[in-house]
Amino acid sequence: MKRKTTFLLMLAICFYNISAFCQSNDPIKAGEGIAVTSTDNGKVRGYVHNGIFTFKGIPYAEADRFTAPRKPKAWNDERSSMTYGPVCPTDPTTTVNDAFEFAFNHDLGYANEHCQTLNVWTQKLNDGRKRPVMVWLHGGGFTAGSSIELPSYDGENLAKKGDVVLVSINHRLNVLGFLDLSAYGDKYKNSGNAGLADIVAALQWVKDNIAQFGGDPDNVTIFGQSGGGGKVTCMMNTPKAKGLFNKAIVESGSYITSFTDKSISQRVAAALLDELHLQASQVDSLQKIPYYQLNAAGNRALRKVGGALRKEGKPANVGWNAVLDSDMFPNQPTDQAAMDLSKNIPLLVGTTKNEFAAFAPTPKGQTIEDVKVILQKKYGDQTDAYMAAVKQAYPNTSKPFEYNDIEFGFRSLAIKQADQKSGLSGAAPVYMYLFTWQSPVNDGRYKAMHCMDIAFQFDNIRRCEEMTGGGKDAFALASKISSAWISFARSGNPNTPGLPKWPAYTSANGATMILDNKCEMRDHPDAELLKIVNAPKKQ
Repeated sequence: MKRKTTFLLMLAICFYNISAFCQSNDPIKAGEGIAVTSTDNGKVRGYVHNGIFTFKGIPYAEADRFTAPRKPKAWNDERSSMTYGPVCPTDPTTTVNDAFEFAFNHDLGYANEHCQTLNVWTQKLNDGRKRPVMVWLHGGGFTAGSSIELPSYDGENLAKKGDVVLVSINHRLNVLGFLDLSAYGDKYKNSGNAGLADIVAALQWVKDNIAQFGGDPDNVTIFGQSGGGGKVTCMMNTPKAKGLFNKAIVESGSYITSFTDKSISQRVAAALLDELHLQASQVDSLQKIPYYQLNAAGNRALRKVGGALRKEGKPANVGWNAVLDSDMFPNQPTDQAAMDLSKNIPLLVGTTKNEFAAFAPTPKGQTIEDVKVILQKKYGDQTDAYMAAVKQAYPNTSKPFEYNDIEFGFRSLAIKQADQKSGLSGAAPVYMYLFTWQSPVNDGRYKAMHCMDIAFQFDNIRRCEEMTGGGKDAFALASKISSAWISFARSGNPNTPGLPKWPAYTSANGATMILDNKCEMRDHPDAELLKIVNAPKKQ
């Protein structure tokens, strides 16, 4: 009886403590006087979630179509800033691949071309502390995407873990952000880079306002994945952004190796006018044409110019991209003057093992002989050497399809970017990573695919269980990776106690941090493999 009474008493105490905890735990605080701070344009009011001050949809700029961004109009009352702002319109989503949509779990938001807003997560407001600031540039190329597209983009956990201020932004994309109408007057002279001018405007907003959000305007890291990584590269190559950031992280996005020449970008604009049956004197009519009609004409113009270039025997990869001009991008990324702009900016750069190769279906029952047949069509008499090089680069390779699902294009471009920057005399350090962790979800079909690593960098495994599985291995690796990203944002060095020593990369040492259940530092981990893959093919 005494034992039963003691048990009941302990149960009552536990229930009381749990009940008290649940009652005192206040994950959301929102209302008058809560999470209020000032900006240059007026006061904003957000909310507090799990101890993190959160602001969403704050305007950082405004603009008419195809014109440079300007400061938004000021407001007098507190501006409610608790929900995400509009995303830039894009081609409508009409179908999805169910299995991959399950993993990505997109939030497409609501579209409005006046989309120049940003979001902020921080531990404190106006406390005089100087927290590192991390500005996230979303993926989707220069055509699609937004700051809310993926659950991994949420900045709360990173702000909470690292005491950093996390900022993410929306900006103009596709025909709205990159249609070069400069041939039709000064009004549109910068239209070809309007979307990137938005990013500069957002960085200027951070410089002017982030101290009120507890951040250090003189310690800003820009980071982005895929198209966001491309935008980071662009910011490193424009004099307009010089002094607005101090460190850079390019994740699976080292593909911006050149800017579009005006002879091409202006040709696309002329083709668009032709598609809409407009004369050059009617260019202002583009201001009022409905977006989806305008965007469709832009897509047709891109295809038309690409086709014409092919017939002329010229490179025909025409798409929305940064435009070479005298203002935003006066030099190509490989020009010395462009490289010197970011010479003193530390760079962290890398890719995932499988990237887009993970999206290719693996035939059921595929044997090693089946794979050899596929590989021989690519590598001929180098097939055996290729397979040996795969095992050397990835010693755990065991399943047949693992010889044929490795991505090489993004990896090669990341190495090229790292070589280029680290080769500059007196340049800031470069650090290289390769994310190889394989997701167990859906029979392992997601592998280390494009975007997989973002959840780890943001420490957002729980938000991304459909992609990562949410297991203990994922949480353990996310703790290490997010700590490295925070360390880099704080000091320009990603070394952290949870990882092996991470030396700076050079073309000579090829130092690469392998991010997996067992993280390890390797020099030139896949050099032999890339040598075979990138060798000129015999005709």
